[in-house]
Amino acid sequence: MAAHRVVVLALDGVYPFELSIPSRIFGTAGPLYEVVTCSLDGAPVRTGYDFSVTVQHDAAAIDTADTLVVPPFVCAPDGPRDWLPAPLAAALGRLRPGARIVSICTASYVLGAAGLLDGRRATTHWNDAEHFQRTFPAVDVDASVLFIDDGDVLTAAGAASGIDVCLHLIRRDHGSAVANRVARLCVVPPWREGGQAQYIDRPVPSPATATTAATRQWALGRLDRPISLAELAAHAQMSVRTFSRRFREEVGMTSGQWLTRQRIEHARRLLETTDLPVDRVAAEAGFGTAASMRQHLAGAIGVPPMAYRNTFRAATAPA
Repeated sequence: MAAHRVVVLALDGVYPFELSIPSRIFGTAGPLYEVVTCSLDGAPVRTGYDFSVTVQHDAAAIDTADTLVVPPFVCAPDGPRDWLPAPLAAALGRLRPGARIVSICTASYVLGAAGLLDGRRATTHWNDAEHFQRTFPAVDVDASVLFIDDGDVLTAAGAASGIDVCLHLIRRDHGSAVANRVARLCVVPPWREGGQAQYIDRPVPSPATATTAATRQWALGRLDRPISLAELAAHAQMSVRTFSRRFREEVGMTSGQWLTRQRIEHARRLLETTDLPVDRVAAEAGFGTAASMRQHLAGAIGVPPMAYRNTFRAATAPA
């Protein structure tokens, strides 16, 4: 099977952290992906800081892209800006039918100006979402999420959510086992659902503050059985009230919501990597019944268990 080619388009003023994300994440997946970086003319590109980057390709690389990633760059959304100058419009026009395009953070303005988001749901950095919506009224802007997958067009909120959307694409292409291995090697969280809150206003706990991390790890080893809030609090040696408050501060959701998400992810892994009957998968993931698991999976990923298993296997079958 030929490697999936990811082309990263570096524009003037590019943010170096986001520019490096596709190479680091997709590159860690080994021979499954080939990542190349280009500029519009093949010349070095100024970053948003005090250095420039040299690239090996010009916009002709986009002709060969299976996925094109556009990282963010220095901009002033509230000021006058031509978001789609002729050379950039020509470069985007090179993307072949069926290829994916991904924007990270305010690179969504490029996709918006190109009309690629019209009639679609999309996200951008929460701080610019209101202006983005005014600028592109035909786009359904959702500033409350980390990323949005709309099939061939994906938008990520910014910075670390670029990691999330790249891992999501690896999971979509090759399943949870591959994506989780990449995440472990990169020492990043293996899965933050796209619908997770983009911005959670909470303080960083002080080093002396007891955390719920050990209890979360304990719970992950017991997903096949019911786990009550009281059990979680007891394991953490906290009162239920203190544990609930601390858990939400650290994770950004209730323990019940977090457990459901972990059960969904575990069920997806089992559907991808085993031939266990749906009833057994439901039991192993702690949903109790197949009907309960179907309801939760349909709500999270839009399809029932067997449809997910069949779609995943069809998508990852050798060419």
